[in-house]
Amino acid sequence: MSAQNSTGIQTLLDAEREASKIVQKAREYRTKRVREARDEAKKEIEAYRAEKEAEFKKFEAEHSQGNKQAEAEADKEAEAKIAEIKSAGKKNQDKVVKDLLTAVFDVKPTPP
Repeated sequence: MSAQNSTGIQTLLDAEREASKIVQKAREYRTKRVREARDEAKKEIEAYRAEKEAEFKKFEAEHSQGNKQAEAEADKEAEAKIAEIKSAGKKNQDKVVKDLLTAVFDVKPTPP
């Protein structure tokens, strides 16, 4: 009976070892699969990000043309106003200098 019990115990131990190996392989497979899934998800995220970035660049390029035109028009208007102000200043420059010199040299003090 002892030999039969010993054989039964040995069979149980062998089965337990086999089960541990199977569980260990399953854990390793699960860990490997989780890593693979994470890597696949990162690749999908990067592809999605690149796609959306390209869409944004395209949108920005299409809509920035109007802004550039508006900027160019504003610059032209500003340059025209600056030129107008400079010409007005040059036209009246002599009179302004004369008035300033007259005011400085012809001082008429008045008591307070």
